[in-house]
Amino acid sequence: MSTPLESLIATGTKLWLDSVDPELVQQNLLLGATGATSNPVIISDLIKTGRFDAEIEKLHAQQLDTAQIAWQMTDQLVRQAQDVFLPVWQQSRGNDGYVSFELDPLLEDPTCELDLHQRIERYVALGKQWSAGHQNRMIKVPATAAGLGSLQELAAHGVALNVTLIFTERQYQMARDAIWNGAQARGSLETFKSVYSIFVSRVDVYSDQQFPQLSDAARGQLGILNAKRIWSENQQFWADKALPLEQEIVFASTGVKNPEDLAWKYVAAFAGSDVETNPPGTNAAVQLSGESFERRIDQLPDAAVVSELDAVVDYQHLEETLMREGVQKFADPQKQLLALIDQQRDLLTHGA
Repeated sequence: MSTPLESLIATGTKLWLDSVDPELVQQNLLLGATGATSNPVIISDLIKTGRFDAEIEKLHAQQLDTAQIAWQMTDQLVRQAQDVFLPVWQQSRGNDGYVSFELDPLLEDPTCELDLHQRIERYVALGKQWSAGHQNRMIKVPATAAGLGSLQELAAHGVALNVTLIFTERQYQMARDAIWNGAQARGSLETFKSVYSIFVSRVDVYSDQQFPQLSDAARGQLGILNAKRIWSENQQFWADKALPLEQEIVFASTGVKNPEDLAWKYVAAFAGSDVETNPPGTNAAVQLSGESFERRIDQLPDAAVVSELDAVVDYQHLEETLMREGVQKFADPQKQLLALIDQQRDLLTHGA
């Protein structure tokens, strides 16, 4: 008998871990994970554990400032995960085995003094910097105005891209079109790879808050409906491009927020295609579930549920609300990470 995660992978889903914790990467590799992703929340939480104090001390001894130490630690943790998944990347010829490196979320912080053009230029410069020399690193760029504005040049430069914080079809389309336009400026499309991270559970949190009048059948279904529609459009767009590598949807934010939901609610809903990037706790719960997963990616909720949701959802409001929250949820941990490293540097300096 296969394990629950093995049955998920057998449906055609690629399993990526939503963490670059070295211990969890090794554990989830054994469970079938073939890639990983990082973000400021993950890095900040890892630094808080104290497990990497020695590395921070070494970087401090090199006279690096706080921001340099934070980015060197991020780079180191992502590199370690890349080493683990490099054989997958090699075996799949670049179609899998990636680890995502997120660019500076403080570019989207309200306190950022750069204008839109300057932020676009900064995203491009950072994307080129942090992708240089890496085979299986994806550069993660948010679907903000500045992030979207950087994608065409980064794609033309040959950067593998993971567009994150996508909540709506509009964001997906803008990201996809910019990347495809940039990719066609390359000399070859042999190594062209892009993924589009659609956030799911946060959409259902929004739905619960905005539409308390929904029926029991429709409650908790908007995130699934929205992501499946975007997945379907993505399938159709790339179908006639005859590319060697798949341009995929990443189903992100797959940990349930409603305690009444089964931990594998979203895992089951998207089984069958593309990538699920699951938190470690979700993978652990799936393994203990005893479930056997079947392809459900192309099954929309019932027509009555779809009609009910379509009648009430304003996707522009949804996007504006969730983007404002999403950017802050990455910018704040980055600030906390810098403050934490600052404290350690002060202690080291004082001790010296």
